Formats: sequence, structure tokens, C-alpha cells
Amino acid sequence: MRLLLDSVILIDHFNNIPAATAYLRQTQGESAISVITRAEVLTGFDSPQARITVQLLDRFPTLIVDVQVADLAAALHREQGWKLPDAIQAALAQLHHLTLVTRNSRDFPPAQYDFVLIPYAL
Repeated sequence: MRLLLDSVILIDHFNNIPAATAYLRQTQGESAISVITRAEVLTGFDSPQARITVQLLDRFPTLIVDVQVADLAAALHREQGWKLPDAIQAALAQLHHLTLVTRNSRDFPPAQYDFVLIPYAL
């Protein structure tokens, strides 16, 4: 495992964005998600669709928020001004030595953060 997928990558896949689907296929077996990503993705689906969505999400190892993650996320939230879900994603990526894969270049410009990868643009 070397990648942490941000919610937007999976949401793009479910919105039929070919670049997202291709990226997921290309990195199959290398990616994890967080409990934040799981919750944010599932928020967009009703019960019948959620079952199919869960089947895809269950294919990824899911990282949880523990005390160490929470403490680092709080510090990142204060220091960087990120929303708490973004700070949690960054904390998980950093503590697990993963690359955060996102399309959120506004909050995570890859030139500024070496743990961030923007795999495609829309």
C-alpha cells in the first residue's frame, strides 16, 4: 500500500469520469481509503446504490482515526488552516507514509506538499 485515495477520486469514478476510473484500475492493489473517504462517498448514495458502492469501498484497506491521527490532524488544522476532514486525510497519509491522491489542488498544491499527488485534472 502506497497511496491514500481522497474522496474526490472515488466520487469522480462514480460520476463516470474516465480519468478517475482509469486511475483506480492502474493503481489497483496499491491504494487505501480512510474512514473519512468512506463516509463522504457513502453520503452521496441512497440504500440500493449504497450496496454497490460498499462493494467497491470494501476492496480497499480502510485506515481509521486513532489518537495519534487525531492529534496530528488538530495540529495541521491549526497550522495549515485546512478543514478538519482534509487535515485528517493529511495526517493519515503522513503517519502511514502514503501519498495522498486528490484533485484538491487548492488546499493541497503538490508543489508545496511532497506527500500529495494530483493524478488528473478536469
